[in-house]
Amino acid sequence: MTGRAHPMDREGELSPADMSSPRQTNTPFVHKVEVPPKQNLFNEFMYTFKETFFHDDPLRHFKDQSLSKKLMLGLQSVFPVFEWGRNYNLKMFRGDLIAGLTIASLCIPQDIGYAKLAGLNPKYGLYSSFVPPLVYAFMGSSRDIAIGPVAVVSLLLGTLLRAEIDPTTHPNEYLRLAFTATFFAGVTQVTLGFFRLGFLIDFLSHAAVVGFMAGAAITIALQQLKGFLGIKKFTEKTSIVSVLQSVFSSAHHGWNWQTILISSSFLIFLLVCKFVGKKNKKLFWIPAVAPLLSVIISTFFVYITRADKKGVKIVNHLDKGINPSSLRLIYFSGDYQVKGIRIGVVSGMIALTEAVAIGRSFAAKKDYQIDGNKEMVALGAMNVIGSMTSCYVATGSFSRSAVNFVAGCQTAVSNIIMSMVVLLTLLFLTPLFKYTPNAILAAIIINAVIPLVDVNATVLIFKIDKLDFVACMGAFFGVIFASVEIGLLIAVGISFAKILLQVTRPRTAILGKIPRTSVYRNIHQYPEATRVPGAMIIRVDSAIYFSNSNYVRERIQRWLTDEEEKVKAVSLPNIQFLIIEMSPVTDIDTSGIHALEDLYKSLQKRDIQLVLANPGPLVIDKLHVSNFADMLGYDKIFLTVAEAVDSCCPKLSDEV
Repeated sequence: MTGRAHPMDREGELSPADMSSPRQTNTPFVHKVEVPPKQNLFNEFMYTFKETFFHDDPLRHFKDQSLSKKLMLGLQSVFPVFEWGRNYNLKMFRGDLIAGLTIASLCIPQDIGYAKLAGLNPKYGLYSSFVPPLVYAFMGSSRDIAIGPVAVVSLLLGTLLRAEIDPTTHPNEYLRLAFTATFFAGVTQVTLGFFRLGFLIDFLSHAAVVGFMAGAAITIALQQLKGFLGIKKFTEKTSIVSVLQSVFSSAHHGWNWQTILISSSFLIFLLVCKFVGKKNKKLFWIPAVAPLLSVIISTFFVYITRADKKGVKIVNHLDKGINPSSLRLIYFSGDYQVKGIRIGVVSGMIALTEAVAIGRSFAAKKDYQIDGNKEMVALGAMNVIGSMTSCYVATGSFSRSAVNFVAGCQTAVSNIIMSMVVLLTLLFLTPLFKYTPNAILAAIIINAVIPLVDVNATVLIFKIDKLDFVACMGAFFGVIFASVEIGLLIAVGISFAKILLQVTRPRTAILGKIPRTSVYRNIHQYPEATRVPGAMIIRVDSAIYFSNSNYVRERIQRWLTDEEEKVKAVSLPNIQFLIIEMSPVTDIDTSGIHALEDLYKSLQKRDIQLVLANPGPLVIDKLHVSNFADMLGYDKIFLTVAEAVDSCCPKLSDEV
C-alpha cells in the first residue's frame, strides 16, 4: 500500500516484487500509518481512569496472594510500621536514638517560638510535637521526615486566624478556631490521599514554592523584630512596609538595649554553630543542640540578673501536663465552622506541599520510594487526631528533617524518641522555661528560617525558565509587600497562568533536513539544517485542543505567509506542500479537527497540498472516525517526514 493509512486495499497497490525493488519502478517505498484497532469505550475509560488515579498500581502486591497475606498487606499499607518493624534491630535503634535526641533538642525551643508565631500559647507548640509525631511514626512511609510545627504554616495559620478573630479580646474563640482549622486541614489531607488526588498539589510549581517560602521567611524574620528589639507596641500586619514603619517609629522610646544584647549575641552564636556544622558534617550535633543550649544559658542569666524587671520580656508560666482533650472545642456548625474549613484547606495544602517535597527529597538521597497518597493520609490522620488533643497544624519540618537525616536516623522511631523527650518536658520541665526571654526565641526563629531563602535555587530558576522566575518573584513580592495569603494566591495564580499559556500557546517549529541524513529538525536549533524547496515542514509541539486549535491554525498560516514572501524575494520554487510533523501531537479533539479542516480548505485555495507525517494512534483514529483522513486522502498521511518529502517532491528533496 503506497502512502496510505486506509484499512481497505485500493486499486493500483504495488506488488511484493515492486516493493522489494522500489528503485526499478522509480517509486519510493512508503510505510503506511496504521489505524489502531477500535477500543472498547469502557476499557478505554478504565485505562484513562487507572492512569489518572492509580498509575502506580497500588494493588499489584495483592495479586495471587492468600486471604491472610492480603489482610497483612492491607494492614501494612495503612500502617507501614508492621512492614519495617519486623526487621528492626538494635543497630537501627542506636541510630534512631541519637537522631531522636538531637531533633528533640532542636524542636523544643522552636515549638515555643512557632506557637507564638501562630498567636497561640507556647505550650500548644510542645503539644504539637508530642501526639502528631507518634501518629506519623505508625502511618508514615518516610524514614527521615521529622514532624512538628513549622514556621511557614504557623505564620500562615496565625495570619488567617487573626483576620477572623482578635486573639487578645477573644482568646477562647481564637483557640477553638485554631483547632477547627487543624481538624479540617487533616480532613483535607486525608481526602486528597484517600481519593488519590495528590496530583493537585503539583499545580503549585516549584518556582512558586521557592518564591513563597523565601517571602514567608523574610516576613517571619521581620515579625521577630518585636521580640528581637524588645518592642512593646507592634503592628499586626505582615507586610514589610508596615513592619518597618512599626520598627522605626518606636526606635527612640520602644527599643530595649538589654533585649537587643541578648538576641543579637545569641543569634551570632547560632549562626557560628550553623557554620561549624556545615564545614564539618561530623559536628552536625552542634547546630542541632545550639538552640536548646541558648535557651538554657539565656534563661539562667535572665533569672540571676532579673532582667525581666528591666524590660526584657519572658515566656512566663507554662502549664505542666500532657495534651488535654480538645474535641469539644472544635466548631462542627455555625459560621466559625465555615471559616475553619476555609483556613484548614489553605493551611493543609501548604503543609502537604512542604511535607511531600521534604519526604521525596530525602527518600531520593537514600534511594527508596515513598507513596505520596499514603503520606497524605498519614499527615491528615495525625492532624485530625492532633486537633482533638490540643495540637495545631503539624507537618514535616525541613530543618529538623535535615538534622534527622544527618544524625543517622534509620526509621520513623526517631520521631517516637523526639515525642518521648517532649513528653518528659511537658511533665517535668515546663516550669524551667518561665524566665526564657522572648528575645532568644526570636533569634532561634530567625536562624531557622534563613535557609528558606534559597538564592541558588532562584538564580537557577532565572537561568532555566524566565516565566518560572516571574512566578517565583510574584509569590515573593506578594508575601513581603502584601500578606501571606495574597502571596499564596499570586503563586497559585501565576502557576495556573503558566499552564494555560503553555496549553493555549503551544510551540511550533519549522523543520529542515540535516545534511547527509534523512532526519528533519528545528532550523533554529540546527542552523545547518536546510529547507526543502517547494515544501514547508512544520512541527506542532502539543496536543491540539479547543483551547489552542485556532492559534495553531493561525500560526501555521502566518509561517506559510512569511515563507511565501521569502520564496518570492529570492525567486525559489513556490510552496506546493505543507507538511505537518504530528509525532508530538499526543491527542486532538473536535475543535482541533475542525481547525485542520479549515486549514486544508484554505490551502486548497492557494494550490498547496496539506500533508501529515507520523500521527499517533489517538490522532489517526480520530482523523479516521471524523472522515478528515478521507477528505485529505490517505496517500497524504505518512509514517515519517522523510517519506512524506520523498513521496511528494522527490526531485526537490534529492537536491537538498
